[in-house]
Amino acid sequence: MDFGMQNRLFRIINPKDNKTVMLAVDHGYFMGPTGGLEEPKKTIEPLLAYADSLMLTRGILRTQIAPSFSIPLVLRVSGGTSILKDDLSDEDITVSMEDAIRLNVCAVAISIFIGSDHERQTIVNLAKLIDKGNKYGIPVLAVTAVGREMARDVRYLSLCCRIAAETGASIVKTYYCEDFEKVVKTCPVPVVVAGGKKVSEKEALNLAYNAVKHGASGVDMGRNIFQSVNPVAMIKAVKSVVHDDITPDEAYDKFIAKFIG
Repeated sequence: MDFGMQNRLFRIINPKDNKTVMLAVDHGYFMGPTGGLEEPKKTIEPLLAYADSLMLTRGILRTQIAPSFSIPLVLRVSGGTSILKDDLSDEDITVSMEDAIRLNVCAVAISIFIGSDHERQTIVNLAKLIDKGNKYGIPVLAVTAVGREMARDVRYLSLCCRIAAETGASIVKTYYCEDFEKVVKTCPVPVVVAGGKKVSEKEALNLAYNAVKHGASGVDMGRNIFQSVNPVAMIKAVKSVVHDDITPDEAYDKFIAKFIG
């Protein structure tokens, strides 16, 4: 692995503890103005000081993030569908690697849909993106997106993560499941866990704790942070669980409890 690739990976996943808290705000590329992100700048800016990296689209980066912020960037570069379609797997690469470089990103992110009608298309897109990334020293994060008909169990998620790693992804983002340590054990690259749909603050903190406890390199949370009753307190709590080995109950009491009547 060349210096540039390794340096960018170390900016995303802290080499001191091999952990990361990624803030995901890329939902709008297929969901439109997601709740909590109607005015992205107002939501994102107060959280930047507490995230290890920021996952977003180039449109939001160019219009809503001040260039003075030095947070590592993970750029969403796949798309082509919206929530109005029954099949979200019909994606393609929507951003060139050259534009990603112009935006000074640390990694690019693309979804793969294993078991979907467009499985081959999304895996080939991943492979093409990795070839481009290798040329310029840009890591690729593969998002193991799950179709409505797919079960989020250890067998399926292990399959998705291993395919992503075998194709050449530097990081894999997937969902937490029972026996999650088996997913991590069979994936030869770092795995981060998606926050998923909004749940209670206690549930989200338990998710972060269990993910790291069972081998994940951290979490990539969005809605469970920016849709929280207090987003800044929530990201502080998540960060304390991931990096400081604080229990979910301790983190909840320290950062969240006072905001929930």
